[in-house]
Amino acid sequence: MKRIYLTVDDHLTEINTLEKGCWVHLQNPTREEIDGLNARFALDPTYIQAALDEEESARIERDGDQTLIIVDIPYVETEGNGYSYTTVPLGIIMVDDVIITVSTRESTIITDFTEERIRGFWTFKRTRFILQLLHRNASRFLAYLKQIDKASMFVQTRLEASMRNQELLQMMKLEKSLVFFSTSLKGNEMVLEKMMRMDMLRKYPEDSDLLEDVIIENKQAMEMCAIYRDIMSGTMDAFASIISNNLNIVMKVLTSLTVVLSIPTLFASLWGMNVTGLPFQNTPGGFWIVLGISLVVSMAAFVLLWRKKMF
Repeated sequence: MKRIYLTVDDHLTEINTLEKGCWVHLQNPTREEIDGLNARFALDPTYIQAALDEEESARIERDGDQTLIIVDIPYVETEGNGYSYTTVPLGIIMVDDVIITVSTRESTIITDFTEERIRGFWTFKRTRFILQLLHRNASRFLAYLKQIDKASMFVQTRLEASMRNQELLQMMKLEKSLVFFSTSLKGNEMVLEKMMRMDMLRKYPEDSDLLEDVIIENKQAMEMCAIYRDIMSGTMDAFASIISNNLNIVMKVLTSLTVVLSIPTLFASLWGMNVTGLPFQNTPGGFWIVLGISLVVSMAAFVLLWRKKMF
C-alpha cells in the first residue's frame, strides 16, 4: 500500500501524485509500487528491500543524494490473553526533496503523524521530520517498557498465589521482549551517533537540539530496559528457587509420612508370618496389644520427626 502526503496550509493532506516536499509511506508495498519508486527516483534497489526485511539491523547509508536510515520500532500484538512485544524495522529514505518511509506492519508511530498528533510537523522539512520520527520512536519504546513493567508486576502477583507454569511462561515472554528492545535500542543508538556526525544537521543547527533530545530519550529507554531486565531476571531466579524449595518441602513431608505409616506395616508383617512362638500368639486380646504397640511406636516416630521439623 502506497500513500502520499503533503503539508498544505499547515495541515497534512493526502495527495495522489508525487510532488516536491511530499512524504511517501509504503506499508507492505506491491512489486509494482516498489519498481515505480525505484524508476522514478533512480533508487538503489536494495534500499526498499532492506527496509522490508524484518531481520534487517539498524543502520544508515548514504550514496550521493540518497540516504537510507533503518531503525527498529517497537511493535505489540495480542497473543492469547496477553500481549507480545517485539521490534520491526522502519526504513527512511531521503531523495530528491522527497522522504519515503517503508514498513512491513502498521505502526502507531506513523499513525501519530498521519492523524496530525505531532506538533510542528511539515513534510517538506525532511531533517526535522526524521528527527521527529526518531523522537516519537524513542517515546514509544519508553511507553511500552512501562507497559511491560506493569504486566510483569501483575504476573508476579498471580505467580505468588498460584505458582503455575502459565505465569512462568508469561514472565519468560516479557523477558524475551526486553531482550528484543535492548538489542534494538543499541542499534538505534549507533544510528543516532552517526547522524550526529553527518553534515545534514550542520545545515540546520536548530534541529541539533531535537537530535540531542532523541539521544537522551533513547538512552533513557536503554537504561530502563536494562533495569527491568535485571529485575525480571532476579525475579525469575527467585521464583525458580521458591518452586524448587516448595518441591523439596513436599518431598520431605511425603517421606516422613511414609516412615510413620511403614511402622504399622512392619508390625503387621512380623505378626502375620505363619510360624509358631510369636509373642502374644496365645494371649487373649493379643491383636489389640500388637496394634497398640505399633500405634505407640508410630506416634513416637511422628513426635521425633515433628521435633526435627520434618512436617
